[in-house]
This record gives sequence, C-alpha cells and structure tokens, in this order.
Amino acid sequence: MKHSLYYKFILGYLVFGLVGFLAIATVASELTYDQLIREESATLYDEASLLAANCSQVYKGRTVNIASTYPQLEAVATYLRSEIWIVNHSGVIVMDSRRPGRTGMVIEGFDPTFNGNRPYTIGTYNNCFTEEVMTVSAPITGNYNTYGYVLIHLPLSQIQNSKDGFLNILYIVSGIIFGLSLIILLVFTKTVYIPLKKITEAANQYAEGNLKYKTTIHTQDEMGYLAATLNYMSDELDKMEEYQRVFIANVSHDFRSPLTSIKGYLEAILDGTIPPEMYEKYLHRVISETDRLNKLTQGLLALNSLDSKGYLSRTNFDINRVIKDTAASFEGTCDAKNLVLDLTFSETITMVHADLGKIQQVLYNLIDNAIKFSHPDSVIYIQTSLKYEKAFISVKDTGVGIPKESLKKIWERFYKTDPSRGKDKKGTGLGLAIVKEIIQGHGETIDVISTEGVGTEFIFTLPRA
Repeated sequence: MKHSLYYKFILGYLVFGLVGFLAIATVASELTYDQLIREESATLYDEASLLAANCSQVYKGRTVNIASTYPQLEAVATYLRSEIWIVNHSGVIVMDSRRPGRTGMVIEGFDPTFNGNRPYTIGTYNNCFTEEVMTVSAPITGNYNTYGYVLIHLPLSQIQNSKDGFLNILYIVSGIIFGLSLIILLVFTKTVYIPLKKITEAANQYAEGNLKYKTTIHTQDEMGYLAATLNYMSDELDKMEEYQRVFIANVSHDFRSPLTSIKGYLEAILDGTIPPEMYEKYLHRVISETDRLNKLTQGLLALNSLDSKGYLSRTNFDINRVIKDTAASFEGTCDAKNLVLDLTFSETITMVHADLGKIQQVLYNLIDNAIKFSHPDSVIYIQTSLKYEKAFISVKDTGVGIPKESLKKIWERFYKTDPSRGKDKKGTGLGLAIVKEIIQGHGETIDVISTEGVGTEFIFTLPRA
C-alpha cells in the first residue's frame, strides 16, 4: 500500500509526540524522582545534624531535658512534613515529634549503621511504618560519647507528590510545545504539500497531453522555481507540438504538390491526353518536379544531421578562396540575369577555423537567395573583414528585400515570404533554416538587415584560425 508524503509526515509527527510523551513519562520521571530523593535526603540530613548538635548541648551525663527540645522538634517536623525521633544508643525512642507518639517504644533490631554508605535508607524502618519512608540519622555526641541519634522519617508519598507536581508542569509545557509545533505542520502543508500536489497534478495533465495547463505557485523558493520551470517546459513542449504539426503540414504540402504534378503528367501520357510529340516537354517537367523532391529530401536530411551533436569537422582554411570557388559555380545563373558578383576582401588571405563543407553550403544558400531576389542588371556584394578574433562575411543584394513582418520568420523551416512564392515556386523554405543551424553549430551568429524594395544583407561571423 502506497502512502503519500503528507501521510508519512503526519505519522512521523504523531510518533514524535508519542515518543516524547513516553520519554517524559519514563526517563524524565525516573530522573526527577532520583533527583528529588537526593535533594530531600541532603536536606533531611542537614536538619538532623542541626537537631543532633542542639540535643548534644542538653545532655548532661545520660539525662536529657525533653521539655526544652520539643518545640524545635515539632517545628522542624512540621516544616519538613516528616516525623522525627530521638532514640538512645539502645534503640529506645526517648522523644517523638508527634508527642507522645512512639515515646518509650523499643525499636526492634535497631542498628545505628543501617544506612551503610548512603546518608539515607528507604523502607518501613523495621516495620515501624505501614508505608515506605525515607529515613536519615545523625548521632548525638558529647564529651566524645554517643548518647543517641536523631532519626527523621519522610513518607515517600511526599516525594512522589512533589515529583507528580513537577511532571504535571512538564506535561503541560510539553503539550503547549507540541501544540505550537502544529505551526510546523501548517507551514509544511502550505509551503510543501499543497505545492507538491499542484505540481503532481500539472505533471499528470502534461502526461495526458494537456500542455495548456498552468501551475499557479508564485512563491520565491524552490517550489516556485520548480512550478515556473514546469510552466516553461509545458510552453516549450506546446510550441514544439505546434511546430511539429506545422512541420508535418508543410512537408506534406511540399511533397504533395510535385507528386500530384508527376502523377497528373504520367496519367495524361498513359491515357493519351498528351500526344506523343509533347512527351519530351512533359517528361522534362516530371524530371523538374523530381529534382524538386530530391532537393527537398536533401534539405530535410541536412537539417536532421545538423540537429545531432558533434557533426562539425573543423579545419583551418582561407574563406576568401571558398567564396571565390562558390561564386564561380553561379556564373551561368548570373549571366542569365546579367548579374555581377562583387567580391571585396580586406585581406588577401583570411584564415578561419570552421567546417569547410558546411560553410560552403552556407555561402551557396545565401548567394542563391541573393540571385533569386535580385533584379536583372544589378550587383551582389560579397565582403570579408576582420575584427578582433572574428572574421565577418557579408552577402548583400539590391533586390526586392524582405517585408518587416517576415524578418523574424525567415529562419523557420518551410517558411516562404510571399515574394518567394511568386518568383520561385521551386524553393523549399529550408535554405535559411539550414544556414542558421550551421552558423549556430559553430557557436557564431548571423544577422539580417533588409529594407523592402531596397535589398537584403546577411552578415555572419567565423572564428579566425
């Protein structure tokens, strides 16, 4: 059977209270009783010694003036709530504080050394009492002789009553402390148990797929931090789930369009809708759509590889040479639109430390975009410069630019601005997403500056070799 943390805490609290009560009832009771015995025996012995010293003054030979001793004896007995005897060395009671009491009685088996090593003895004192008493004795001496003894008998019930009174106070104080300790339970309930229940409920909601659920804990402690972390996690998971839905929808759309075209062209060829003399034209369109699918697949594979860690193979190379080689591959495309690639390098050789193949892909995508969105008969500027330990690479066109509302979205996968959809139906919307993943994988940054109708500039950094 599983028990909650709160149940265990309550159980521990009750066990603590019970163990505390038992400790007071047993250990504290015994310790208190022993302490009272020691204190009372010491007090009684001091009084007995004082009485013995007084009695030794009235002894002349073997006679005693009883009348002069009785008032002091009675006063001391009343104060000590005890019974006091004066006995001779033969064990005959010659004076009793309860006058006459046991005066003249012979104590059977009287032994002046009955105490042994202790200053007191406990018992019925040779069956002289029906209840247990604590007895102390002090010798009455004079002229180097012992004439008798002062015996003080204190009923143990008196000590027991004192002990019970002290323990009652202790029980009351302990009860008050135990009651006040309920504050700890209340604090635990408010600061730990209730927040934990809310966090558990939130976790269950997230497990059931309800990522909109929020944990309402606003404390500035670990519980509040945990709740805030859970809320942040649910927001991120919700965004990721939404992103996955959009991603799948975009992939489905971008795959479905060329597949529909390929299927339509092939069916038209098979059913004779397209005459044989037009086969070559439409088969070229099928190949074009197939290339588009291949490009899309390669883009997805590239992003998948970028999502995994440790994919970079860094070396030292001249970024200027890489830019020249990449720009040369666009010679035919640039000639078709009468575009000029203007390369400007602050240094003849600019060595960087990065993944050569991935940086080539970054440059290819940025130059390809610049060409797509540049007007015919325009210039594309590619520049490199050095600042501190960084190399800055810029690709700038003077084309259509990017709408302000789209600037933050261009890095999203499959995102295409409206001009892109109008001018370039073959784009996959993955180019800039791949570029950003590669640059961030190097631990560097990439920025974009764009004005609609003026042009766009992409600037990224690389570490110097």
